[in-house]
This record gives sequence, structure tokens and C-alpha cells, in this order.
Amino acid sequence: MPATSAGHTADVGVPRIGITSEPQQCDGRWIESTHRDHVDGVVAAGGVPVVLPVLDPSLVPGTLEGIDGLLVTGGGDIEPSRYRQPRGPEVDGVDPSRDDFELALVQAALELGLPILGVGRGHQLVNVALGGTLVQHVPALTTAEHDRSDALAEGVHGVRVAAGSLLAAVVGSTTLAVNSDHHQAVELTGAGLQVVARSDDGLIEGVEGLGDLRVLGVQWQPELLRDRPGQSALFGWLVREAAVPPVVDLTEPVALAEVGPRPAARSGREVA
Repeated sequence: MPATSAGHTADVGVPRIGITSEPQQCDGRWIESTHRDHVDGVVAAGGVPVVLPVLDPSLVPGTLEGIDGLLVTGGGDIEPSRYRQPRGPEVDGVDPSRDDFELALVQAALELGLPILGVGRGHQLVNVALGGTLVQHVPALTTAEHDRSDALAEGVHGVRVAAGSLLAAVVGSTTLAVNSDHHQAVELTGAGLQVVARSDDGLIEGVEGLGDLRVLGVQWQPELLRDRPGQSALFGWLVREAAVPPVVDLTEPVALAEVGPRPAARSGREVA
């Protein structure tokens, strides 16, 4: 008989979704910022958004009290030492305090069995929290343009999703047109994650958890594409999962086949 995790009752009620934020300066004062599109995505899916400020990692247990699911959002690069790599010259926008807090937050949420949706940097951070690595600069691998901040409301490239995957079931398709605003990407997946989506040029665009790991990660920004088929469904998945108390799943996870070819290395770099 599956058991619920400690600290979470069997009756969740309206799911409360913690949304990570980004410290920014406004008129000379520090604020915690998250895009309204994240909030609206959660509300439209039937959840209650709770914006989480960047705090000391020691406060993570209290932060997650009463939180039923986690939306890990975008932002600057993650410090490469977090995934055991030297820092390359293209790395930008690192916030060590945010890295500290969000890595601890994700690891604690995973231990509680909470569902997690990672988007953009959040997709990458979940991977790093589970021991995975990142491509520090995508142009080293492909000539395709992935940093298209000028077209965030448009589908600028295709994504192939593995048939039979959770992601395919959620978005209702094995092909998507997505926006793209990144110069980094998942390289090696962390423990318990599998690749379920790749771009047309072979970059990892989607991961999901195996077994009882309730995780979805996408490289694009679905909150800006909610009027397109399948994109709002990602928020729907998070809220529905958050309404279900965490359980221990004793079944053996089944890995899916890879999705399409991996990108060829450029400038002598090998692709893992």
C-alpha cells in the first residue's frame, strides 16, 4: 500500500505551487521578480501560486511547508562548478545565492516527492540538482540559432518528443514548435532523468523522471506559448500532480529509446 510523504496530508485541497524568483534591482532596491506569465499559467490550471524569494538554504524546509508542487523558472546561468566543470568565457548572469537556494530547494522537494516542472534555466537546474551537466555554450555545438529573445511568442524551431513518454502524453503530440531563448543546454542527464525531447539539431529540449520521480523539464518557455496546443497542459500536469499526495512507487522504471540523433561536435569538442 503506497504511503504519503511526511508533512503532506491526504487532502491537498487547492494545490499551492511554489514559483521560484530572480533577485533584481529596481530603482536602486532589490526585489524578487517572477514573470506574471508563470503566475497566470498556474492560476489558469487551477492552482494557487506562491512566489518564493531567494533565501538562505537553511530555510528551505520551512519554505516548502504547505507547498504541493514546484515551478522552477528561468534566469541567468548556473555556476559551472556546480556540475564539476571549469567556467567558460561565455558564462553570464551567475547568481551564487540563487544557485545555493534553488539547488537545495529542488533537492528537498525531490526528497518529499513533490512534482516539479522546470522551464528554461529551471529545466537545467533540476538536471544539475540530480548530478547532471550542462553545455555551457550552445553555439559550440550547432549553427542553429537558439538565442531568439526577439521571438518569445513564436515557435522558432521544432522539437521531437518520444512516443510513449509522459511529456508526449501531456502535450498531446510528438512534434512541437517552441520558442528559444538560451545559450546553454542539458548535456548529461542527472540520476533518475531520461531525455524525451530534442530539437531538430539534436539538443536536449525535454527530460522527465523515471519511476516515482515526478519531474518534467523543458528548455523552452511554455508560459509564453499558452495559446498554442499542448503548452498550457504543462501547467495543468503540475497542478494535477500537486493535488495528489506523494507516494512511494515500487515498480521498476522503464527507460524509453533516445529521440533522434545527437548534435555533432564542433571545434573538436565531443558530445557525451
